[in-house]
Amino acid sequence: MNKHFVGDTTVLLGRSLRHIARSPDTIITTAVMPIAFMLLFVYVFGGAIETGSDSYVNYLLPGILLITIASGISYTAFRLFLDMQGGIFERFQSMPIARSSVLWAHVLTSLVANVISLVVIVLVALLMGFRTGAGVLGWLAVAGILLLFTLALTWIAVIPGLTAQSVDGASAFSYPLVFLPFVSSAFVPTASMPGPVRAFAEHQPVTAIVNAIRDLFAQEPVGSGIWTALAWCVGILVVAYLFANLTYRRKIS
Repeated sequence: MNKHFVGDTTVLLGRSLRHIARSPDTIITTAVMPIAFMLLFVYVFGGAIETGSDSYVNYLLPGILLITIASGISYTAFRLFLDMQGGIFERFQSMPIARSSVLWAHVLTSLVANVISLVVIVLVALLMGFRTGAGVLGWLAVAGILLLFTLALTWIAVIPGLTAQSVDGASAFSYPLVFLPFVSSAFVPTASMPGPVRAFAEHQPVTAIVNAIRDLFAQEPVGSGIWTALAWCVGILVVAYLFANLTYRRKIS
């Protein structure tokens, strides 16, 4: 690893964070849709959905947090696409900086922006009646899962950010990721779904992650579920990281 990697990444991270500070509407936009979903499902559909939980907002929140992340990482692809089109990558290549620091700055910016959005969502959920008896370790476990999931999706976002031919193409990839929680246990128990849909819902990553977070919030035994969730997050992260870096090397070669 280039000995200047940490310093170069820090400088470029500061650059990206300044862009966000000047355009806070990106974080606001990221949080608006999940909040709208939460309001809609809790106050409109919540009474008609049987989940076996005393509070539907408690049942719903883990899925909303994942939707928030899936919505937020589209801006990573968008910002990366703008840098590619603006020629800033070519300028960075002519400078004595670690090449990987350019990507890592965007990835860490995504982490910071998504953490802010997630905090906003949790605060709104608390106002809507969300309650948890989870202790410090439970919250740390939830935070760890969410950070891993954010990293995994962010590295996925890097790929269209580098390869898209238009602004719309750079951000449109996130639509299936936002939709995926709707075919999972995020909003309703999978037992209520038709056979083929249920089979898909029970064996996709969102269900495993949502169930693990829900159990942690409820202080219920997580068993092997948390390891399944972590395996999905780490597996997606490793594959996305490798493909993103391969794509980056081809772009700058």
